[in-house]
Amino acid sequence: MSDERKKDILRAVIDRYVETAEPVGSKAISSSRLGSPATIRSEMAALEEDGLLEQPHTSAGRIPTAAGYRVYVNELMRRHRLSVEETERLNRALERRVTELDRVIAYAGQIASRLTSFPAYALMRTKSDLTALRFDVIEIDPRSFILVALLTGEAVKNKLFHLPTPAPEGFFIRAEAILNSSFTGIPESAVTESLILAAERASGDRQGVFAAVSAFLIELLGESAHGGYAVSGGARLLEHPEFRDAEKAQRLLGFIEGEDAAPSLPMPEHNTKAKITIGPENLAKELENTSVVVTRYDMGDDTELLLGVVGPTRMDYPRVLSRLQYLARGITGGSPPGDGGIAEE
Repeated sequence: MSDERKKDILRAVIDRYVETAEPVGSKAISSSRLGSPATIRSEMAALEEDGLLEQPHTSAGRIPTAAGYRVYVNELMRRHRLSVEETERLNRALERRVTELDRVIAYAGQIASRLTSFPAYALMRTKSDLTALRFDVIEIDPRSFILVALLTGEAVKNKLFHLPTPAPEGFFIRAEAILNSSFTGIPESAVTESLILAAERASGDRQGVFAAVSAFLIELLGESAHGGYAVSGGARLLEHPEFRDAEKAQRLLGFIEGEDAAPSLPMPEHNTKAKITIGPENLAKELENTSVVVTRYDMGDDTELLLGVVGPTRMDYPRVLSRLQYLARGITGGSPPGDGGIAEE
């Protein structure tokens, strides 16, 4: 975004919506800095045309879209500095030190959920050298194929995939070539969204084949790396208007509490400490209407702790991220910063 007024108005809409969970009208955010309600309405209409806001009802105000939240996170989100009160509260929660691995994981999830008001998960992982050595794509018919993956250690895994529509001629040959040139010899952390998008462009994939294959590969490469997984605070989901439908909340909780959830949850990319995925950016279908904020902390001995929360896209991203980073550092024995803020990674 290049227009500063639009940026300010988008930030104001998101901040207000996070606070109230109600569509935001022009009068609610009008000020001498942003302009009159009429001026703001015009800019909000332009933001809607850009796909960053949407109007849930004809006469209602506007709410952010997933694309709007992404612009906010990438360009507009200010670093949240923890207040003295927040820091004291976090430190009180960290007073109870835990050393046993399974108790560390459970404890991490519990306090993360309590201090963010969202369901939280904690995942302990050991760094793994497992990679794919070769892929074979076996075409069954134009709408289905079997992927065979040869992994280090001579393990062979395969899976049958179905497509919603017939694949273009030559697609399976191109897909196999791209998999063997770009997806072999890399760790799980290197199977990133940018890699998937590049593969989709190169192959002409418009059916999500590489997204599905990548999810399968991440699951394979992560199988031996998970040292423990715990979810806490599932009932907190019902505190948010977006999940007052018990059936909708239960579907999400059933997924994140399941045994197969860990490989499908977002992970910070290689050499990064945190990641925020918004709505349809999540590969797992069950997470397409939610956001996930996850942080990574190195515990030594080739082990890392991943601490994340799952909630509605209407999330106070800077506050949640700051608290998770502070908690992860404290839980794993790091020294919390003394200025009430979060130290730069």
